[in-house]
Amino acid sequence: MTCDRLVCANCAGPVSEARCSVCRAQRDRLHRGGPLAALTPAMLLALLMALLSVSLLAGELAF
Repeated sequence: MTCDRLVCANCAGPVSEARCSVCRAQRDRLHRGGPLAALTPAMLLALLMALLSVSLLAGELAF
């Protein structure tokens, strides 16, 4: 995710311009995010469900 299209709720300016401290903090958080920072909760849930179904399928094939 990039901060190009995000609008700050504090100053109503683009986050990419970093007009206020809230903008700067959000921009910094987005830019230094780790490998899992881009994952949304929905994506994490989908990944968990996929891993669960693979493990269940592997368990059935083992018998």
